[in-house]
Amino acid sequence: MTVPADTATIWDRQRIWVTLGAVALIFLAAIEALAVTTVMPIVSAALDGEALFAVAFAGTLATSVIGMVATGAWSDARGPRGALYVAVTLFIIGLLISGFAVTMHQFLIGRLVQGLGTGGQTVALYVVVARLYPPHLHGRIFAAFAAAWVVPSMVGPFLAGAVAEYLDWRWAFLGVAVLTAAAFLMIAVRLRGVDLGRGTPQDSRTLVVRLVLAVVVAILAVVVGFSADLQPSMRWPVALGAVVAIGFAVMPLLPRRTLRAGAGLPSVVLMRGIVAGAFFAAEAYIPYLLMKKFDFTATWAGIALMLAALAWAGASALQGRFGERLGNHRITTISLSSLLIAMLCVLTAAVFDVSAAVVVVGWAFAGGGMGLLYPRLTVLTLAYSDDTDQGFNSSALSISDASGSAVAIALAGLGVATLGGGAGAFSAVFAFCIVLVVLALVPGLRLGHAAESAAR
Repeated sequence: MTVPADTATIWDRQRIWVTLGAVALIFLAAIEALAVTTVMPIVSAALDGEALFAVAFAGTLATSVIGMVATGAWSDARGPRGALYVAVTLFIIGLLISGFAVTMHQFLIGRLVQGLGTGGQTVALYVVVARLYPPHLHGRIFAAFAAAWVVPSMVGPFLAGAVAEYLDWRWAFLGVAVLTAAAFLMIAVRLRGVDLGRGTPQDSRTLVVRLVLAVVVAILAVVVGFSADLQPSMRWPVALGAVVAIGFAVMPLLPRRTLRAGAGLPSVVLMRGIVAGAFFAAEAYIPYLLMKKFDFTATWAGIALMLAALAWAGASALQGRFGERLGNHRITTISLSSLLIAMLCVLTAAVFDVSAAVVVVGWAFAGGGMGLLYPRLTVLTLAYSDDTDQGFNSSALSISDASGSAVAIALAGLGVATLGGGAGAFSAVFAFCIVLVVLALVPGLRLGHAAESAAR
């Protein structure tokens, strides 16, 4: 029986199993993301790969661009089911490679494979939402995705740190692989027979060009990360050259006028990349800062990330309920102000002799700002899309997210390698992230009002 549109929810009989399956995938992805952030200082030391610390984050984000483009095209042409299955499989394979790695380069190969799956999974889930959920439920389902970070944020960082400290860091990857495989079997059964529809297939020539460009972007982003391992005189010329090349290569993968902050969808996509770069580049070094300057153990460094993750989930829930009432400009102002407060707190802690509580409490503001803004940008992307371009626009949003994060993290790692670690290096990372937050204000004021119009 069809549920009337005015009484439909994300938990009704038509959607409950899809909702549960999608939330399970987000939950496990959250566990993995939080685990990697917590245990990477230990992994890089164990595998003698401190110089490639940032690549472990940037590389995964870089290859996720390839998965996003391929999955977006696949979803538009044949629906998102098959694309989702392949993406989850690659995610599991990548986790297994990293978990069994005995050298840093083997570990990084696993992270690259994992990125292919992570990127594809994100886009496929967005298209599933667009095909199965009416527009007025989009805010709720994305709030549910964000809420799937609540339990991982409460136990994920702590468990990852405890596993690395008392057992072995490998289980932070192998354990997630096992759980994902179990969830995948349930999801495959529940999605079978569900009509996910299809859009208009992309021209084969266009698709090949987009895939080639995605590979180029991924390779260049990895080059930026690996530049930290080059001779000092070559590091920045190679990195900056790669960044410029990324800018040219990524343009056809995004809506027109994205890099010029065009009003509407282009600014939505651009803002996602900038704020993602600021947040994740800073967060990658939060546990490192706590362990190095404040003598935190891996377990306690993981706990330090809990407040930010909880704030993210709570703010996402508020956005799902009150997002239309707040409006895009107000959400932009609140979110960027929260991020700026957080960056100033961690920068202060890196430079001056203050309590570690400044880092822990201050970083919670960053989580709150991202939780309010992230799902809002996703809702806006779908509001600006229709059945013919949902895959392209969803992949563009994720490509901007991944590319911005990968480049920002890689440049932050290069800065740390250049300055040789210590307070000066951490200060440079957080100051760089402050610049990005301020820069995000430009597209933030040009988001438009698509979601509010749709609501009315």
